[in-house]
Amino acid sequence: MRAVAFSDHGAAPAVTDLPVPEPGPGEVLVRVRAASVNGFDLGVLGGYLKGVYEHDFPVVLGKDFAGVVAAVGAGVSTVDVGAEVYGVVMRPTLGQGGFAEYLVVGEGYGLTRIPPGLDSVRAAALGLAGTAARDAVDALEVGPGDTVLVSGATGGVGAYAVQLAVARGADVIATGRPGPEAAFVAALGAAWAVDHTDLVTQVRAIAPDGVPAALHLAGDGAAVAGLVVQGGRFASTLNFTPESADIKAIAVMADPSAITLDGLAADVVAGRLRVPVATTYPLAEAPRAIADFTGGTLGKLVVRVSP
Repeated sequence: MRAVAFSDHGAAPAVTDLPVPEPGPGEVLVRVRAASVNGFDLGVLGGYLKGVYEHDFPVVLGKDFAGVVAAVGAGVSTVDVGAEVYGVVMRPTLGQGGFAEYLVVGEGYGLTRIPPGLDSVRAAALGLAGTAARDAVDALEVGPGDTVLVSGATGGVGAYAVQLAVARGADVIATGRPGPEAAFVAALGAAWAVDHTDLVTQVRAIAPDGVPAALHLAGDGAAVAGLVVQGGRFASTLNFTPESADIKAIAVMADPSAITLDGLAADVVAGRLRVPVATTYPLAEAPRAIADFTGGTLGKLVVRVSP
């Protein structure tokens, strides 16, 4: 099978031929249709996860996926061959990933069916970023009347977080430079767009006393935390912990349970959540997709693996 993998730490990703994996007990073989680029992929390529995960080289990139069940291992009961599925690769070892024609995942976690009305491209862009956004908004306990600052609003997680916060009745201040970025976050429902290069001044102009809740997905964590009022809430997906003890700080890690994945998919099908796919690439151009992601994007970049 074709896959986009890198052979060792420091090596560049490239299209290569690998054996089709076989599902073991409780596992599912997925013929991948699409996968999306995430910050996790940059962390893997940059070597930042050495010592965190074992690496089974060659390591195939792609943390989330959408596709069709091609085979099942012994004991699998939740999906059958031919079922359309999507999710997040939650294998304990880095090796298999979504940028491959086939992928083996466990049936019990990070996997669910794709409902009618959701195509594989949008499903592939939903798993990891959507889960992280929902978990972050839940952690912040966002509710009606809240003013929420989202730093990193133009990326995949941020784009979902803006929409989810607005759906809960919050007024969102989203980072987005004047022009296409500001227009992008406004279309997602943000009440204000602020330039991240002048974050403090522009947020203070909107909320002089600070904001009750802030989500740190990118940028200077200390600056973002400094804009939260005393007793307010601060959540970070980047493991940043503010020094102030006067605010509630939460570190967020995506938890792609089937319940969360099903809820996200249902919101998309019902029109309550938009999947912001910016560009799609064929599998052979996945390295370019990763490079483009590194340069910054509005929304999600998706790799089409197979029809």
